[in-house]
Amino acid sequence: MINFKPIFSFTGILLIIIGGFMLTALPVSLHFEGTDFDALLWSALCCIGFGAPLWFFNRTKSNTDIGKREGYLIVALGWLAMATFGMLPYLFSGVLPEWQDAFFETASGITTTGASVLTDIEAVSHGILYWRSLTQWIGGMGIIVLTVAIMPLLGIGGIELFVAEAPGPTSDKVHPRIRETAKRLWLIYVGLTGMLFFLLWAGGMTPYDALNHALTTMATGGFSTKNASIAHYEDNAFLQYVIIFFMIAAGTNFTIHYYLLKRKFANVWRSEEFKTFLLIIAVLTIIITLSLALRLGHDWEKAFRESLFQVVSIITTTGFVSADYIQWGAGVVMLVFLMLFLGGCAGSTAGGIKIIRHLVFIKNSYLEFKRILHPRAIVPLKVSGEVVAPRVMTHIIIFLLLYLLLVLLGSLGLSAMGIDFTTAVGATATSLGNVGPAIGAVGPVDNFAWMPPAAKVLLSFLMIMGRLEIFTILVLFTPFFWKSN
Repeated sequence: MINFKPIFSFTGILLIIIGGFMLTALPVSLHFEGTDFDALLWSALCCIGFGAPLWFFNRTKSNTDIGKREGYLIVALGWLAMATFGMLPYLFSGVLPEWQDAFFETASGITTTGASVLTDIEAVSHGILYWRSLTQWIGGMGIIVLTVAIMPLLGIGGIELFVAEAPGPTSDKVHPRIRETAKRLWLIYVGLTGMLFFLLWAGGMTPYDALNHALTTMATGGFSTKNASIAHYEDNAFLQYVIIFFMIAAGTNFTIHYYLLKRKFANVWRSEEFKTFLLIIAVLTIIITLSLALRLGHDWEKAFRESLFQVVSIITTTGFVSADYIQWGAGVVMLVFLMLFLGGCAGSTAGGIKIIRHLVFIKNSYLEFKRILHPRAIVPLKVSGEVVAPRVMTHIIIFLLLYLLLVLLGSLGLSAMGIDFTTAVGATATSLGNVGPAIGAVGPVDNFAWMPPAAKVLLSFLMIMGRLEIFTILVLFTPFFWKSN
């Protein structure tokens, strides 16, 4: 039997935390024009006012009854609540008066997708833009992990939340206690964000722009305070290389960062996923650089920088734009489309399918030929020296099939709304993969404002489903999820 009390209680805590984060936008609003102060204040009060009684009247002395069902419901309802209440500043300020637009922008923020319906970002008030960036930073590592780290309310149930929230098929832990693990991850996350802020500030950004871009880079989110995104700083190579480095850091399994801090370099290099991640970036960057320099006659350094930036931005699902890659030729556009299906490392803030799933699938496919020739032989699949359990392999295959099925269904749904098929496929793939820009009419210099309301709602739910890696949402629609054991 599902225990709903901790579910409602935890959702209330999430709303209180969201309201608290909204309050941090008030000093930003006052420092600048202050026109959005009332909207931000009332939005924060609504979150806290709704969340406090939800928590208070459902709190229990012991939450050790939380199991897998409760964990998945908390995560799913928590993210839906964040998207719903997080859109209040847009509605109250009038920046996005239509709820479909406000919901889309907020869902894109908390899922770190970076797709936007804002047509003139630089005209939006500073407080609202700060909140927009903050939604990505919150969603980057996961508000649920944050809550487990700072509020030990769930007892042993905390591990169920972490499993439901943490991205990727692996459960590589840097510490046996889940609350301590969450704290360590968030300390690394906050520390890297702070380092990036100071580097961007030193590189020529204003403190406000540096803060916003630091928040959205470490979240692999891609929201910018500039209409042209990072292309606004196309003449500042230092800023672009700094952002490239931190996008790679954010797209790397945070366990790797922990090993680096502990100087366990052998553990870092033993990670096949990390090495594959870097190899893919290198190969794709070389291919696109050669195309830009030799075929289009671009300067070598700029060709390399723009190629590396866009490859890293798309693979890590950050979605920043340094150039209009649609103009780079059909071959490059096809590569970009394929990159929408890659994703960063498991255990990172990146979205997408994840490198580890591709690696396991390819290695298993290769070993299948050996099994065909030697049907009686036991041929184990190993990644980073560890045997991959058959259950994990089955999970990955089903995930890939469901992922492709959702891309197909989403594309057909958008096409039925009158959207051309290329744009429909691109919009679906970039939403489910939490990337941001795509191909067709939602390319790097376009946005999603022109889409019909139903399309925005559909894409918003695809973003949430992709951020929670499909199973967390789809399992809720199975009849046996709701049956008592």
